[in-house]
Amino acid sequence: MENDANRPTLLLHACCAPCAPHIFNTLSDKYSVAVYFYNPNIQPETEYIARKNEIIKFSEQAGFKLIVGEPDSTGWNEAIKGYEPDPEGGERCRLCFRHRLEHTAREAAQLNFDFFATTLSISPHKNAKIINEEGSLAASKYGLRFLEADFKKRNGFKISCELSREHGFFRQDYCGCLFSRRD
Repeated sequence: MENDANRPTLLLHACCAPCAPHIFNTLSDKYSVAVYFYNPNIQPETEYIARKNEIIKFSEQAGFKLIVGEPDSTGWNEAIKGYEPDPEGGERCRLCFRHRLEHTAREAAQLNFDFFATTLSISPHKNAKIINEEGSLAASKYGLRFLEADFKKRNGFKISCELSREHGFFRQDYCGCLFSRRD
């Protein structure tokens, strides 16, 4: 990735538009940021399309490069196979994070980014420690650096909700997979 103003490059995995603005704004001060939307866990298809359209809308508003990964639901289903009954926050979620962050790391490596990060830790329902562990493992696998963070801290989630309202984003009421909707 071409470096903007001699800042390190960072590929930011975004789970949805409402979670992205605060993190994008924070990271853009230090990094040249592009956003990667890769979320094969999001079901049904109408929900996936709605979330994808919102991140496209945000990229057009904010003027950043957006990369939309192909939603490989078959690969995701294989990654979490056997853990479908787990409650939200259980091992299924760790496997889901692993799957999405490995894809993000692979994309970042192929495009020569210096770092990658994820918006996942902005949610008060997500365990930042687990997300950071999985991101660091993916980074080491692809020879990258993962920016460990807990973006919900220092009112991050509250700020993301305010920015989401300002941008008029569709805000979902479940993580993305049908299993999280069940819970």
